[in-house]
Amino acid sequence: MTALTLSTAGAATLRADALVVGVAKGPKGAIVAAGAEAVDKAFDGKLGGVLDALGASGAEGEVTKLPAPAGLKVPVVLAVGLGSVPEKDESFDEEVLRRAAGAAARALHGSKKAGFALPLEDASAVTAVAEGALLGAYSFTAYQGGEKKAGKEKDSGPKQPLAEVALLGAKPRDKEHKAAAERATVVATEVNVARDLVNTPPNDLTPEAFAAVASAAAKESGIKVQVLDEKALLKGGYGGIMGVGKGSENLPRLVKLTYTHPKAEKTLAFVGKGITYDSGGISLKPAGHNETMKCDMAGAAAVFASVVAAAKLGLKVNVTGWLALAENMPSGSATKPGDVLRMYSGKTVEVLNTDAEGRLVLGDALTKASEDAPDAIVDVATLTGAMVLALGDRTFGIMANDDSFRTAIHEIAEEVGESSWPMPLPAELRKTMDSPTADIANMGVRMGGGLVAGLFLQEFVGEGITWAHLDIAGPAFHEGAPHGYTPKGGTGSAVRTLVRLAERTATGDLG
Repeated sequence: MTALTLSTAGAATLRADALVVGVAKGPKGAIVAAGAEAVDKAFDGKLGGVLDALGASGAEGEVTKLPAPAGLKVPVVLAVGLGSVPEKDESFDEEVLRRAAGAAARALHGSKKAGFALPLEDASAVTAVAEGALLGAYSFTAYQGGEKKAGKEKDSGPKQPLAEVALLGAKPRDKEHKAAAERATVVATEVNVARDLVNTPPNDLTPEAFAAVASAAAKESGIKVQVLDEKALLKGGYGGIMGVGKGSENLPRLVKLTYTHPKAEKTLAFVGKGITYDSGGISLKPAGHNETMKCDMAGAAAVFASVVAAAKLGLKVNVTGWLALAENMPSGSATKPGDVLRMYSGKTVEVLNTDAEGRLVLGDALTKASEDAPDAIVDVATLTGAMVLALGDRTFGIMANDDSFRTAIHEIAEEVGESSWPMPLPAELRKTMDSPTADIANMGVRMGGGLVAGLFLQEFVGEGITWAHLDIAGPAFHEGAPHGYTPKGGTGSAVRTLVRLAERTATGDLG
């Protein structure tokens, strides 16, 4: 993990490999942003003109490297675009700062230390820049560098992430600034943990292995852990989880993580879909749709990381995490289309498509989570391709049985920089899951499939419990080129939203 410090050094005196400054898009060219005054002075007040000459416009995410002049202790100045200059008396948006810091950190892979002299008007800006830099510096290299390990002279492995981020302009002795930096470090660390889990190959991250990783990390943070193996799941009647996982040699697990605070007045339950690999089962996915299915446990990764973050931050709220872990494989023992499963709730489900498996494991976990009577349940899942078609690959959908709760989660997600959109649960779509054989089928009409899946999950939420469903199928795994603080591969989607939800629940501020 990249180290973060609040430096007391000035931009002109900091010794580092590079110095990051912000540049905005002005009406007549690039404008140097606040925080970089000393750097601009070293350029004789002509940094904006130099950037113009190099073709830099100040557009969001644009990165321009140039040699540092005499007067600075660094060899390189990196200017990162912040977009248009804010209106009078306004500040740069926090997400703009977050993305800019991320883009700069990505561009500095291989460096040991960089100073970030971006606009830091308040503690919120400190949080944004710190988070962006720490998230942007992320790199998953656990399976690379084989030539070096084999003893070859030339190392063909990737550059290592930026080792240290020094924030200039923040105040180390200011309680709010210090707290902002500490919070950003915790949240970014756990987002990166979730990313690591999503990126881990499925031959190494089986349900049993995931449960072991979660158990070890949780215990280090003072979180209670309970793991139900396949014997306990069979005995307990978890027909959904066992129905999905029984076709694999790597059998399912249900993990309960419990963080409690002695002064907590509210309890949240987070439930995560943890399909460590999804072949589609007997309803096998077509060619071209299997290659990234290691990411189908991203919901469980987000839940795990969020509970650990809540514990590390010492939030005054009880948070329980449920990881519904299974591997969906075709075999002679696998569930078949037409089979009927008896869920943990006692409800029977006719399985029309074994590739609609996430809702089955979540159904059992939601029922179990409801037994503790939490104040609210939020499930997180890479659930449907339909949601990606509806909202694209950077926005997750939010469904809920309470409109105000759905609105609150949407506002929280936007606040922390995670794109989301409220989605409905049309009652008429429920009828399309009627089954002549069982209480409900696991499939309904194709059009509006993401909403149908939400309606299915709602059937397994305890009566009177506030519930929301986050379908992160789009943003959980990024297949394109990195951008801002978003890497290629696992993104850690929903972690920041869940952590902020826990914080606001702890303070009684859900608006």
